[in-house]
Amino acid sequence: MSENEIRALISLIDDPDEQVFEQVRQRIISLGEDVVPDLESAWSAEDHDDFFRDRVEDILHTIHISGITSRLKEWAEAGGDDLLEGALIVSRYRYPELDEQKVRGRLAAIRQDIWLELNDHLTSFEKVRIFNHIFFQVHGFKGNKRNYHAPQNSFLNEVLDSRKGNPLSLSIIYQVIAEDLELPLRGVNLPNHFVLAYLDEESMGGSATGDERYNVLFYINPFSQGDILGKNEIDEFLRKLNIEPRAS
Repeated sequence: MSENEIRALISLIDDPDEQVFEQVRQRIISLGEDVVPDLESAWSAEDHDDFFRDRVEDILHTIHISGITSRLKEWAEAGGDDLLEGALIVSRYRYPELDEQKVRGRLAAIRQDIWLELNDHLTSFEKVRIFNHIFFQVHGFKGNKRNYHAPQNSFLNEVLDSRKGNPLSLSIIYQVIAEDLELPLRGVNLPNHFVLAYLDEESMGGSATGDERYNVLFYINPFSQGDILGKNEIDEFLRKLNIEPRAS
């Protein structure tokens, strides 16, 4: 569609006929994110009133949500293995102009601090203790227990700013860094909670396809300063919820 045609469509956004507007709205939305600059320019024009701007904002929001949904779908269909990319897509829901490289740089800095303290002679438990010290004590991450349900707990950039998050967001950051350090962690989705499992590297063998069962050495609770849990503690947590534990 030409620029003139796009401008003509946008000029009809404030049409008082709801049926006309809905047709215009759907046509503009179908153009996708390419039309966003034109909409933003029209919104800023001084010759438009609040009625026009409200409708433009609605269209922009719909296009934005559609783009986020499409990216999440593509991410999931590709296997969803890139945990960081998935978290960044979710963050873009609230922060469309998110500086992705800045987020990656901040994660890399934390990773570097941990890497400097690790070596191949450490046990799995010792590696996690060092990781926890740098992550929770040096960089100050902690569970946001006071405002557990606050929306900012779910967005990667906000958690990196405040150093506070919920079980899932803290686990994502923890695991993204751990994967880059080649520490064998996997997420464990518990009822109303989320922890990480540290796998037995000897049992892992080759690359994972998602169907294998690995030996779990212990569990890590990033929401509680990286507390290390055994299988019995996880089983007891499940029994309190009347859920029968299964073999890990």
